[in-house]
Amino acid sequence: MDMMETFRQTYLEESFEGLDLMETGLLELPPGTPDNEKINEIFRAAHSIKGGSGTFGFIEIAGFTHVLETLLDEMRDNRRDVTQPSIDAMLAAVDILRDMLTKLKDHEPIDEVRASEVQAVLEEILGMESGTEVSSVETAVVDEVATDGEWKIGLVPDKGLLQTGNEPMRIFRELETLGDLKVKADWSALPEASTFQPEDLFIKWELTLSGEGVNEDDIKEVFEWIDGDGAEITISAPSKVVADTVETLDEPIVEAVPAATTKPEVVKPEAKKVEAKAQQKPEGSIRVDLSKIDQMVNLVGELVITQSMLSQFGEQADQSQGVVSDDWVDKLKEGLTHLERHTRELQESVMNIRMLPVSFAFNRMPRIVHDVSQKLGKQIDLVMEGEGTELDKTMLEQLTDPLVHIVRNSIDHGIETPAVRTAAGKPEIGTVKMAAFHEGGNILIQITDDGAGIDAARIEKKAIEKGVIEEDHGLSEQEVVDLIFHAGFSTAEVVSDISGRGVGMDVVRRNIRGLGGSVDVKTTLGKGSVFTIRLPLTLAILDGQLCKVGSETYVFPLVSIIESIQVDKSLVKGIAGQAELYKLRDSYIPVIRLHKKLGIYDACSDLADGLLVVVEDGGKRAGLFVDDLLGQQQVVIKSLETNFMKVDGIAGATILGDGTVSLILDVKEAVKSHKSGLTAVHSNVA
Repeated sequence: MDMMETFRQTYLEESFEGLDLMETGLLELPPGTPDNEKINEIFRAAHSIKGGSGTFGFIEIAGFTHVLETLLDEMRDNRRDVTQPSIDAMLAAVDILRDMLTKLKDHEPIDEVRASEVQAVLEEILGMESGTEVSSVETAVVDEVATDGEWKIGLVPDKGLLQTGNEPMRIFRELETLGDLKVKADWSALPEASTFQPEDLFIKWELTLSGEGVNEDDIKEVFEWIDGDGAEITISAPSKVVADTVETLDEPIVEAVPAATTKPEVVKPEAKKVEAKAQQKPEGSIRVDLSKIDQMVNLVGELVITQSMLSQFGEQADQSQGVVSDDWVDKLKEGLTHLERHTRELQESVMNIRMLPVSFAFNRMPRIVHDVSQKLGKQIDLVMEGEGTELDKTMLEQLTDPLVHIVRNSIDHGIETPAVRTAAGKPEIGTVKMAAFHEGGNILIQITDDGAGIDAARIEKKAIEKGVIEEDHGLSEQEVVDLIFHAGFSTAEVVSDISGRGVGMDVVRRNIRGLGGSVDVKTTLGKGSVFTIRLPLTLAILDGQLCKVGSETYVFPLVSIIESIQVDKSLVKGIAGQAELYKLRDSYIPVIRLHKKLGIYDACSDLADGLLVVVEDGGKRAGLFVDDLLGQQQVVIKSLETNFMKVDGIAGATILGDGTVSLILDVKEAVKSHKSGLTAVHSNVA
């Protein structure tokens, strides 16, 4: 069962990849005469999903995909043109298949009602478009299509069938999607037990298939997996064929039998087995380039050599009875240096395995742009750059939803309608650009549109009406624009299913901050907006700066530190009842005494005795006062919330080299707590 579950998950993962390929192909498919290369690519993906579904008893998948496959088959045979309604219907079918596979992956029931609705649309397209072709295919169809009758099928497989990875049960399950199947096994060729080879197959089968609309092409298609591999397959048509009149061909020539007509008894036994496993969901998996695995194997080999060398030193130490030479000590230090280098390289190699290109998140956007622009009557050109930029898999999975929110809002609120753009002297087609690139120790993702931009005056008016800010707020224009990230804030005049309820951009900022990142927006009225998402490379490891606060050791994320300075008390200003400020060159920054925030009572209280660590978040700087700075090192982040509870101001914990636990400071939270009123304070001091 464990092995079968592994195969099952592999099939599901490959099917999801196939659906992505189908979706991309359909979005690039132009209406008109079929692009055979593109149609074949889409057809192969659909055929693979259908073919593998029978192996695991996913009869609903097989039945639904059969209709989609029939439509694609007629297109690739140039029996019908590609139309926009058929593209839209096939895109809807991809959505249904993705939902079906997701439900099967999570061992949840499939939404058969929605699947039936989309299947009916596909069958209607088949019927409508094939009606004009009846006269040209009338003669050929008379010999192929059967009504209520029994097809007799003989199967004598090659005895090495099982060794090629094929399984007769998969073939039988596929046939069950076409109609009622009766199976009779012939065991007469089984050899004596003494000569029996368990890897060989000696069974023959006689099959009887009955159902409406079954034709020989459908049956042959099922057996194409083993046809030509030495198997003997005989197919005998029912004696009763379709009447040779045109009137009988008003319905689609090839029909898929809906999944609901399949006998439920076939599915029940396996469904029970799967249900027993449903309590433990799989952790998921990731595909890794072989070169990355080879690199890890080489590094492990180096570690083994180093470990062997260090073991010899241990044996020599035992024999020396405490007396060791300087040469021995030098060699030991050299061995430890090798160990440190190899461990660091192995760590980087392991982390590299978790890195995936951002194209995994970007590839969803063409479909989003297609659907939203059609619904809004806008023309959008989506440009993507830097899709090969790599990001941690966990972060990538959580990044998709924020990206969808931003892209949908750019199309809905940003890009104007063709008429408005033409009047403004812009091209009718608007542009949304997505780009990913490295900057320092971070990944930056920018979503740019050439739309109308964000109207700060309109946002200010709405914010005052809703009580978000006061009329004498004193906020800068950029701070007013940032109100779009305020919970529940929206300037949409009409509430729609695309945007307008104010439940989007605040979620975007919260989710990205949860990934240790930040998001900001720059806009120019009439020209467009740029949303910039800044993320760390990984959530698992960070470069840290150790600091001392009293008797405790804390870790700063090194990427957030601008500089550290010795405090000059003459540059410290106090604002009555508000905060301490430090004049750093031409500006004032707030001083945050960490020992007060953290409740540490044995720390330095005199600013002259400690250091000020200048950090930055979202363009705002602050000075965090600590007793002293220690060394820098990479630390492995452990979630405090998962292992204990959420603590304000603490981003996580790590274990230092001496075995002690150190808390990692949440710089964003520290700066955020001192943001309010900074503009007013600055103006008062200046």
